[in-house]
Amino acid sequence: MKKLIAISSILFLSACAQAQTPQADKTNPAPVIEASGKTDTAIFAGGCFWCMESDYEKLPGVIEAVSGYAGGSTTTPTYKNHTKYGFYEVVEVTYDTGLLSYDDLLDYFWVHVDPTDDGGQFCDRGASYRTAIFARPDQIEAARASKAKIIETKPFSAEIVTPVLDAVTFYEAEDYHQDFYQKESAHYKRYRTGCRRDARIAQLWEK
Repeated sequence: MKKLIAISSILFLSACAQAQTPQADKTNPAPVIEASGKTDTAIFAGGCFWCMESDYEKLPGVIEAVSGYAGGSTTTPTYKNHTKYGFYEVVEVTYDTGLLSYDDLLDYFWVHVDPTDDGGQFCDRGASYRTAIFARPDQIEAARASKAKIIETKPFSAEIVTPVLDAVTFYEAEDYHQDFYQKESAHYKRYRTGCRRDARIAQLWEK
């Protein structure tokens, strides 16, 4: 998992799993933002948790993203039974609050998913692959406002179907799912390309 201690600025230019930092202006350089040492967490469902983990761990200020399950009806979800019990595949994102805000995570979430699809995400079909924002009571107002802003500004006509749900218990997925994009990088790249995740995101958001 990544630990990042400083960034100059954050630029959300791409809808393809990349966060970029702009080149410094030599005549008026941006101040260095120091890590605060304070952290918070947020839970997002965006289809395959391998992909969501990979995407969020590219975002400067994210300490780690952990694959897991949320929203189901048992206290012992596994990869084999999570669909049976109604779980979403999710990631729990831990971030430095001095480098990122919850609003930053929300902005990043929308442009890394297809929020128009209520049957799954990309090539992955079924309820466990649907999108959702799981928000705590102190997060829910911001999450709803973020969704309202996206509905108003989205560059496509399709309806936003991603729900904002009350936060529930997060259950960590099995070890072999964690950092899958790093441990099995060739497999992961073939899967992501074949699933056309980035192609669909670009079609929606790069306008």
